[in-house]
Amino acid sequence: MKGFLVAAFVLLTVSTSFAQHSDESTSLKNLSVYQDSLEALGKKFVNDPDDIERKNANYKFIRMLVGALKVPHSFNYPFDSLKSISIINAPDNRFRIISWHIMNQDGSYRFYGTVQMNTGGNLLMYPLEDYSPLLKNPEDSVTDNRKWYGAQYYKIIKVAAAKPYYVLLGWKGNTVKSTKKVIEILSFDRDDKPLFGMPVFDGGNKNRKRVIFEYTRQASMLLRYVPDQQLIVFDHLAPPDDKLKDRPDTFGPDLTYDGYKLKNGRWVFADNLDMRNIPEERDAQYVDPKAQAVKDRASVPLNKKN
Repeated sequence: MKGFLVAAFVLLTVSTSFAQHSDESTSLKNLSVYQDSLEALGKKFVNDPDDIERKNANYKFIRMLVGALKVPHSFNYPFDSLKSISIINAPDNRFRIISWHIMNQDGSYRFYGTVQMNTGGNLLMYPLEDYSPLLKNPEDSVTDNRKWYGAQYYKIIKVAAAKPYYVLLGWKGNTVKSTKKVIEILSFDRDDKPLFGMPVFDGGNKNRKRVIFEYTRQASMLLRYVPDQQLIVFDHLAPPDDKLKDRPDTFGPDLTYDGYKLKNGRWVFADNLDMRNIPEERDAQYVDPKAQAVKDRASVPLNKKN
C-alpha cells in the first residue's frame, strides 16, 4: 500500500509538472503571435505619414495589447521586439510600466500606457490616460491613472521611505519647437491603486510634486540616475540670451549640471555638480523610434543592379 501511494504521488507530481509546462508553452506561443502583430502595428503608428492611419493603428494596438496581457504568464514576457514602446520593470518586480507616444499632425504628442501589476495570476493593470493639456499646474498636482501627466519612461528607481515610492524618469516630447523630460513619482494607495506626484522635491526655488524640464527641440538633455551616489543628475538649461528667459523653447544645456540628492526619503536640489567622474550619456536611455527607424533605413546598403 505504501509503495502504491508513493507511485501515485510521483505520477501526480509528474502530471502536474507536465501540465504546467504545457500551459506555459502554449502561452509563449500565443504571446509570440501577439508580439508579431503588435510589432507591425507599432511600426505603422510610428512611421505612417497619414495622421488618421497612425491613430487607427494605435487603437488596434491598444486592443491587441490588452488581449496579449490577458494571456497567462504575460508579465514575464519581455515583448523585446517592440521597439515602438518602452517596457520597464520596477526594481522589486512589483509592477511594470508599458508606455509609448503618438505624434499628432501638428508635431505635438499624445502618450499612452498601462501599469501592469505582478499578480502571478489574473491580469491586473491600470490604463494610463494622458491628461497633460488639462493639468494647469503639473508640478503641483497629485493625480491618478485617469489624469496622468503622460510620458514615455526609461528608468524606475525604488525609494525606501516611510511611505515607499518609485521615481520615474521619462521623455515627454512636446511641440515642433520644444521637448520635455519629467521626473515623476509613483506610489500606491491602500487599495494598491497608482498615484502620480508627491511633494518630495526640495529646493531649486520651490517644493515640487514632480519636476518638468523644457528645452529646444534642436538640443538633447542629460537626465539620468547615478545609483552609487543616490543622485538624479541633469543638464542645467539656460536661454541663449537673457532676453529669452521666458521662452523655454529656446533653452539648452549650458555645460553645467544640477541634480537631486536623496536624503531621508526626499530629493534635495544641488547645483553646479562636478561631473568629471560621471559619464555623460545624453538621451542614451531613450531613443525616439521614428528617428531610429530613419537611422536604420539609412544604414541599409542599396542593392546593386546586375
